[in-house]
Amino acid sequence: MPVKIRLAQRGKKKNRTFRVIVADSRSPRDGKFIEDLGFYDPHENPSKVDIDVEKAVSWLDKGAQPSERAQKILEISGAWAQWRSSKGEVVSIPTPPEPKVKGSSKANNKKNEENVADSEQISEDVEESENKGEEE
Repeated sequence: MPVKIRLAQRGKKKNRTFRVIVADSRSPRDGKFIEDLGFYDPHENPSKVDIDVEKAVSWLDKGAQPSERAQKILEISGAWAQWRSSKGEVVSIPTPPEPKVKGSSKANNKKNEENVADSEQISEDVEESENKGEEE
């Protein structure tokens, strides 16, 4: 029985979340599965990935083949690197991606202005405290 690690859809139209599952390759996409490894929510910023790494590594050891998208999700969660390193390969564990920011959004521009104002205020406070320290 060929076993695959793949995604199963959950949720409503245009608001999908995905379960990372282990299933027989002949079963339908949202049908019967063997085990649930975790979930993936692409609507969060950055995307939310919650995978049980120990289960994923054990299934990879047993010979389960991940789909392309499932492999990417396993790489993000660190399960893929852990599995590769258990086989003796030297693999670096990836860091999570930076949050996606739209360059021209009004909210982003306002947030940047607030950050600049906060950093200027902090630098002024530091200078004042240094000056008070010198006077004493």
